[in-house]
Formats: sequence, structure tokens, C-alpha cells
Amino acid sequence: MSGENDLIKLYSGKILALASEIPNLQRLENPMASVKKRSPLCGSAVTVDLSVDNGQVSAFGQDVKACALGQAAAAVTGGAVLGRTLDELEAARDALRAMLKDGGPVPPAPFDGFEVLEPARDYKNRHASILLSIEATCEAMSQALRADCA
Repeated sequence: MSGENDLIKLYSGKILALASEIPNLQRLENPMASVKKRSPLCGSAVTVDLSVDNGQVSAFGQDVKACALGQAAAAVTGGAVLGRTLDELEAARDALRAMLKDGGPVPPAPFDGFEVLEPARDYKNRHASILLSIEATCEAMSQALRADCA
């Protein structure tokens, strides 16, 4: 019963609220890059579309088919991504990964909304779903920057 109570606590009101209000929850018509990531463990999937201007994300859209934790992470990513550089996105991804896997600190603003996912540290099987959106965003940003230079 204690495990079930812990799981119920994991899906807090804040996480569920984020999951129900994901910003930029639409695909872009003509993105510079699109990346789909899927977690083989749980089947969650996120597709990210983005465009860049002057090395910063200028347009962003995503399609999220994930558990509430993956949706909450996508909400934080979607709310913070516009105007960010690849370095900022990779730093946020690395900080989120360290927070989950190594007990590291919450990523700095504007990605500090990932704080609501701290309780997921103990649920390693949920980490991949949580990381999907930010990982897809970093990969799409790298692709868009290569396309922009071509």
C-alpha cells in the first residue's frame, strides 16, 4: 500500500495541472526541424517542431502522447523554449537529467518549472518519459541550426 500511496503523491496536483495546460501544443506547418522521440519502456512519444532565427528558437510546436509526467515536462519545455539558444537548451536538459538521476539541483530559470518533477527521482522507469520533450527539442535545435547554416 505504501508504494501505491507514493505513486499517488508523485502525480501531484501541480503535475496534473501542467499536464492539462501544455503550451505550444500544435505542430508547426513549416518547421526547420522535426524530431520524434519515444520511450520504449512506456511507449510515451513526443514530436517537436521548431525553427530558429539568429541562433534562438523562434517558433516551437509539439505533439505529446505521454503519461502525466511526460506531459508536465513537455509543458515546462514548451513554456520556456522560445528565445533559447542551443547552449541554454542543452544545459536545461543536462540539469534535468542530473536532477532525476543524480539528485542534482533543479534546472535554473526559465526551466525551473521542472522542480515539480523532483519526486520522480525515485521512479527510474519514468525518467525517459520526462526527458522526451527536452531531448527532442535539443536534437531539433541542432538540426535546425545545421539547416540554417546550409
